[in-house]
Amino acid sequence: MPKDEKIVLGIESTAHTFGVGIASSTGKILANVNSVYTPKSGGIHPREAAQHHSQIAPEIIKEAFKVSGVSPSQLEGIAFSAGPGMGPCLRVGATIARALSLRLNIPLISVNHGVAHIEIGRLTTRCRDPVVLYVAGGNTLIASYKDGRYRIFGETLDIAAGNCLDVFGIKACIGTMPNPEIRAREGKKFYYLPYKVKGMDVSFSGILTTALKLLKEGARLEDVCYSLIETVFSMLTEVTERALAFTEKNEVLIVGGLSRSVRLREMVEEMVKLHDARLMIVPQEYAGDNGAMIAWTGVLQLLTNQTVTVEESRVKPRFRLDEVELMWFERVWDITYS
Repeated sequence: MPKDEKIVLGIESTAHTFGVGIASSTGKILANVNSVYTPKSGGIHPREAAQHHSQIAPEIIKEAFKVSGVSPSQLEGIAFSAGPGMGPCLRVGATIARALSLRLNIPLISVNHGVAHIEIGRLTTRCRDPVVLYVAGGNTLIASYKDGRYRIFGETLDIAAGNCLDVFGIKACIGTMPNPEIRAREGKKFYYLPYKVKGMDVSFSGILTTALKLLKEGARLEDVCYSLIETVFSMLTEVTERALAFTEKNEVLIVGGLSRSVRLREMVEEMVKLHDARLMIVPQEYAGDNGAMIAWTGVLQLLTNQTVTVEESRVKPRFRLDEVELMWFERVWDITYS
């Protein structure tokens, strides 16, 4: 290990995933071990997910050390996802991180979950200054860097795009994404669903309600899936294009679990070509919630002395990514992204 290399362990626990990643300041992901809580029925139950995280944590941490070949004594920081997310789940990760920080006597790093999704995307795709489409089960927003922070140009006004599609799949008894998208490929008839783009913001609750109503009235499942997928992704593409035209940047980065969608990629790809821009997509391994993205963002914050004391390490279930000062954005590129 180089003398000046710094290694950070990161803990992700915002929702259904408990993950542990280990990353170095050379830009290497040394470990990314994750366990996903799956409810017996319906959506995520926060307390049950938190219990899962508590039970699985020792095993996941041990596995991360084993995979990385790193010993606890080599760590120089412990990072954790402070939010946004589910309170009971966040508290499990934060408690473990505090204990490790105190036991090893190394800095504690509070990481914004959304910022971490973007930073792992920037690292793995090598894009510098993109317009970001962040789409997942719990978050949907369009953001880009300006004057020291990621500025949010638009976001969902109600439920996230991923949540909309997952809930539809659950209620239609076909399962969560990608199942609705797979069924959509067999669709032939298009139903007009409430297309709600308000400036740069989007709204999906009305689309979900209408799609479920059509299904109840006897519409063919594949046709409803087709209509739903095309409508939701068209909305996301429209607001991303508007941000791209406004900022005049030449890169678009898609991050979050929904970045795995083939159809979304196709639509955004066609759009960026019109603006002579490049489309970058976070690798599938890092698309969903994962420990590596927390570890890597922890490295960036450690390099710029953005650490917290145990007393300051409260979790923030509504932690917005535009609250975070990105002290590393213009200072560490040549070191970590070369």
